[in-house]
Amino acid sequence: MMKGLFREGGGPAFYGYSNRTSVTGDIGMVACCLVFLTLYTAFLVIFPGIRKQRFTTFVTVTLSLFIGNVIMVTKLGSSWHVGKTSITSTYCALSKELITADLGVFIGLDHVNITLRAIPYDNSSSVQDIDYNERFSWNGVHEMGERYRDALVRGLPFPILTVAEYFSLSQEGFCWGAAYRAAGYYSDILLWAAFSSWLMMNLLLIVVPRYGAYSMIVTALFLLITCFIYYCMLPVSPLIIRFEENKHLTFSFGWCYWLTLFAGIICGFVGIVIVCIDLIYPHRFSTVLEVDFDTPYDRHIIIEESHYHRKKRSSKGNEESAGIGRRILRRLSSKKDENDEKLARAHGVDNRGFTMDVPNSPWRFAYNRPPIKDVAFKRTISQDSASSIASSSAVVTFVDPKKSFAHDRPEIPKYVFD
Repeated sequence: MMKGLFREGGGPAFYGYSNRTSVTGDIGMVACCLVFLTLYTAFLVIFPGIRKQRFTTFVTVTLSLFIGNVIMVTKLGSSWHVGKTSITSTYCALSKELITADLGVFIGLDHVNITLRAIPYDNSSSVQDIDYNERFSWNGVHEMGERYRDALVRGLPFPILTVAEYFSLSQEGFCWGAAYRAAGYYSDILLWAAFSSWLMMNLLLIVVPRYGAYSMIVTALFLLITCFIYYCMLPVSPLIIRFEENKHLTFSFGWCYWLTLFAGIICGFVGIVIVCIDLIYPHRFSTVLEVDFDTPYDRHIIIEESHYHRKKRSSKGNEESAGIGRRILRRLSSKKDENDEKLARAHGVDNRGFTMDVPNSPWRFAYNRPPIKDVAFKRTISQDSASSIASSSAVVTFVDPKKSFAHDRPEIPKYVFD
């Protein structure tokens, strides 16, 4: 009962045809988008843990990854100059049968993609298998001609061969292929220069954000110059491919061109804003991605210390650059101080702590006996020592300060040794 389930007509599967399908995506572009998307997803995961400089960090990382992705995607992309139309043409040469199909031409920097998809009519399934997506590269000078000859051998549909012929010829007025190849060549070089500047921008944003902003402006200039060069080097005579029943194919700028232009404008605008902020408020712009952020080796701390020492040196220099009169007066005053110091040394130094009055000491010594007039001071045997025995023979002359007059100052007690 389950044998014929999900099968057409209920019979067994038939593998008599290859069932080929056209290319639906560019593997290189998808890989680049996945790489940058993975990096941005990792940043969004850790972003809630950031507590300082949240806005500047988010804007800087988002813009950096966006610019890098734009550079790589547009370099590999196939939509710098595009053209689409619905045509009615023969499927192959020397055939009277006409088909109605959607024809698209997508020109990149080093290749052109040509798509052809038939439009079914009257519920007919005979043309449903007409779905082509062919790429013709022109990295070399004669490579496009070789690819065109290979297409003739393979027997591709007539509309695809007609478009490829316009790009393969480079003589008798058919100069569109050479012009597109030259425009893509120089644009590719400028995109590589923009990518190098983008790498330098990321490095400088980690070390010194101000120089990173300058590199951001340089990256924007490379992107804008890329768009300008591509526009100037397009064929002077626009390419118009005509088909039967007055159908023609015209070209216009694709999303790769406009995306590069937008990335250059937004990158330059953000870089100029950061530079203006740094000029108005020096060293204020910062991100958590900086080296030694929020550590003792942070550049803000080093800059503040350098400003302090610079101000100190400048103030010292201003003092040294005073007028000659002030310098002479300072020299004379220093000599006067030196003379006063020499004079004080010659006459002695005044002891400001000396007083003539007897100090009122709160201490009471056990052997502090009052001296007796004309009697030598004697100690007991327990109090004698080598130094005190020599002084025991001293006779103290006592002067009564109460019997002295007001104009007579009491003399200092003198010790007379026999």
